[in-house]
Amino acid sequence: MYSDLISDGLALMVVGMGTVFVFLTVAVVSVTYMSKLAKSIEARLPAPTAATVGVPPEHIAAISAAVARYRASRS
Repeated sequence: MYSDLISDGLALMVVGMGTVFVFLTVAVVSVTYMSKLAKSIEARLPAPTAATVGVPPEHIAAISAAVARYRASRS
């Protein structure tokens, strides 16, 4: 009676651990593949120039105006 419960418990444990192992293996393989894919796509993109780096002055002005308006409404 107890040996049946123990063997069923062990079988369930093995199935559960096997399922987790397979899932984690698939996750590691897919993340590794996606990393290699992203690196190959990034290698094909042009390098950023000085003109494309940073925040445009128009955005800074809009953000500054929004913050000033918010602060004025809170006072």
